[in-house]
Amino acid sequence: MIPAHIYNDEEIFALERERLFSRAWIFVGHESEIPQPGDYVVRRVLDDSFIVVRDESGSVKAMFNMCLHRGMQVCRAEMGNASHFRCPYHGWSYRNDGRIVGLPFHEEAYGGEAGFNRKGARLLPAPSLDSYNGLIFISMDPDAPPLIDYLGDFAFYLDYYTKQSSSGIELRGPQRWRVKANWKIGAENFAGDMYHTPQTHTSVVEIGLFREPKAEKRKDGNTYWAGNGGGTTYKLPEGTLEERLRYVGYPDEMIDRMKEVWSQDQLNVIGENGFMISAASIFPNMSFVHNWPKVEDGDDVLPFISIRTWQPISENETEVLSWFAVDAAAPEEFKALSYKAYLMCFGSTGMFEQDDVENWVSLTNTAKGNMARRLLLNSRMGVLKDGRFVVEPLGPDAFSGPGVAHVGYGEYNQRHLLERWADYLETEPTALIISSVGMPEGLS
Repeated sequence: MIPAHIYNDEEIFALERERLFSRAWIFVGHESEIPQPGDYVVRRVLDDSFIVVRDESGSVKAMFNMCLHRGMQVCRAEMGNASHFRCPYHGWSYRNDGRIVGLPFHEEAYGGEAGFNRKGARLLPAPSLDSYNGLIFISMDPDAPPLIDYLGDFAFYLDYYTKQSSSGIELRGPQRWRVKANWKIGAENFAGDMYHTPQTHTSVVEIGLFREPKAEKRKDGNTYWAGNGGGTTYKLPEGTLEERLRYVGYPDEMIDRMKEVWSQDQLNVIGENGFMISAASIFPNMSFVHNWPKVEDGDDVLPFISIRTWQPISENETEVLSWFAVDAAAPEEFKALSYKAYLMCFGSTGMFEQDDVENWVSLTNTAKGNMARRLLLNSRMGVLKDGRFVVEPLGPDAFSGPGVAHVGYGEYNQRHLLERWADYLETEPTALIISSVGMPEGLS
């Protein structure tokens, strides 16, 4: 049972800022966005701006976007290529690895190194930086566990979205827009809400854009939770691995590459068990979607993959960053049609997007009032009164993936996500480490 007001509560958002986003791993970009030395993007974790850059040595860095002098933003553009970053306020400049190299009137203003020691002074790095399949994450916690440990068994499913060949993926975007809704709603929805698709997205089926959200299709799929994430699947028609991948629109040359890079268990989820991954979320605020709508006249469908983050602005507003992702080795025609499929369904003007946001805004508005503090929302779908499951989890003979999977409707994943959320909010905040730079020895 979920207190309704958690979706629009200023005090809870303050706790999320202090105890959750201060220590969880947060996605900030993909290596394909910064392929060359000097390439950078500027991304945020709540109010903190970071320059994510590939330095001259080819290493990926994430640096707090604040000048060491008076705190001005060093980089004002959202993306670009630069060997150096120069603060527009007083002209302090930094290499793209963060080291300070230029300080106007250093001798006259500071007495040289005796007043400001430039050696070792650099833009403040993100406390923790790690990556998986080219996905770049940062954590504000210097003692964060390795990313692979944080992901746990969800890495098994992450490969479906981010490793369809040895070439990895490439991203286009992000599109960026704001919605007047709480960030948790989207993360929960993508994590496991198969129940809403036959109702919310009826119009998408009626116009023939997408055949799969029909109720009989959704209830035959499953929800799975593994490690620090979970998602949904569709049930595929009978057939071989190749036939099932062709059913969702993949050409043979892409299927051949999938067979080279996916493990036998990953192939078995599709080929033997007959499940195709769809939407998913990594705690706390990263989500994925994999669908296959019709993009041209006829019965042919084209699959697309999208990655997004639910960037909190406040307790009742979220900035959505949405990327189109595609296998870097895919044929150019496939990439173009897949991008078209993405734009029709998701992104700022997508048909699925508009359906969802209407619900989420209404939910957030309703959660604000006094009555919402008196109501516990029923999030027990899939559980009987005595705590037993309506449908028992799938055994290894029916589902080859890790974690726990249930066929049919249930709010297992929403509960898992909110349990993790509550654990973070009940944990004391991480102690801050104060950094100072350029101080002469003996001073603090």
